[in-house]
Amino acid sequence: MMPETKQRTIELTDPRALRAVAHPIRLELIGLLRRSGPMTATQAATRIGESPASCSFHLRQLAKYGLVEEAGGGRGRERPWRATAPLTSWSETSEDEDRAEATAMLARVVIERYFGQALGWLERRRSEPAEWAGIPAFGDRVLYLTPAELEQLEERIDDLLDPFLERLEDPSARPDAARPVNLIQLLFPLPREPEAD
Repeated sequence: MMPETKQRTIELTDPRALRAVAHPIRLELIGLLRRSGPMTATQAATRIGESPASCSFHLRQLAKYGLVEEAGGGRGRERPWRATAPLTSWSETSEDEDRAEATAMLARVVIERYFGQALGWLERRRSEPAEWAGIPAFGDRVLYLTPAELEQLEERIDDLLDPFLERLEDPSARPDAARPVNLIQLLFPLPREPEAD
């Protein structure tokens, strides 16, 4: 058995890594391994509706940039893989043009994935048990904040979520009725309003 990697966040800084992760199948695989734990390319293929060969290729690409690793045991497509950390981060700003373009590409793919997942929820919501279907899922608020206040708000949200992240890493910490819930956090400035005359 390979030793388990113990870090909370993988920070992507290399433009090649940012571009490599900016792929819907790769994002799906990372999310699947984080939610469900180690699995083979064949098992992952069944779960996400792709071929084992495709999943095997994409898992190897993710491993090249440190987002997944072999979990030990098995060979070829039957070797299990695991996520190396429960979170991935990257800087949204960079003076390097190549890195800035790669970051923008990844951000677009991630946002498209978020909204695809939200639309999927809308499609299956009626078939869910009442205790899940009745939960308000969407909302927005406009806040007037300084950059420092926005950063502080993000830190406070992260602090609020920290106790629940343990459940992602340790299935035994999950209550019986718990299931994966995707919290999508989007904080961004709106265009400036024109000044009144």
